[in-house]
Amino acid sequence: MSKDQAPSYLPNNVDENISNLKDQLSRNEECGTTHYNLAVALMGKKEYADAEKELLEAIDCSPSLAEAYVLLGGICLQANDLEGCYRFNQRATKARAGFAEGYGNMAFVLLQLVDGKDAKEDEEKVDKAIKNLRKAIVHNQKFVQAYSTLGTAYFMKGLVSEGIKANLQAIAVEPKFPIAHNNLAVAYLENEEYEKAIVHCDEALGLGFEVAPALLEELAPHRKA
Repeated sequence: MSKDQAPSYLPNNVDENISNLKDQLSRNEECGTTHYNLAVALMGKKEYADAEKELLEAIDCSPSLAEAYVLLGGICLQANDLEGCYRFNQRATKARAGFAEGYGNMAFVLLQLVDGKDAKEDEEKVDKAIKNLRKAIVHNQKFVQAYSTLGTAYFMKGLVSEGIKANLQAIAVEPKFPIAHNNLAVAYLENEEYEKAIVHCDEALGLGFEVAPALLEELAPHRKA
């Protein structure tokens, strides 16, 4: 989860869709799903304040609507409120047992909160993120972002081999997932496995990922003429 990953649903006739949803609510204002769908449409127009109101209405009508909590977390993320994003995703996992996306998003936030100011606190955040990511994967073994984020968490602990394994699991689920290929390029470079690093670097580039110039420079001497 990132700001770029925050929902951006924008159908061609979004205004008509919003009008239709409001009309439905005028006839049945207790429908949580309709409030949720209206919020999604409003988020597509970046009308976050109105979307937030609709999401809260959705939860009032349908307390188990975990997706609504996730979108509220996305609104917090847009406002750089990481703690708020974490709390809403935590509520998502309580609203629906086994809601993998909520666990994955909590882990993402925890890793973002690692700031280097307190080594012990940072380690606790990373360990908690790993725990949440493992839960996410248990509940959804196809959750590709959870595998790659798990890899990042392992790298932050200096566990390169474990990080490689997690990112290999990510591309086993989705072979064209560029973030995992980039992560593998970095990890294999760290292990001085240059040929593997180059393969994954080139794969990430081919998939449109913006590989760091420093990584390209470090690999350049190891490319065959």
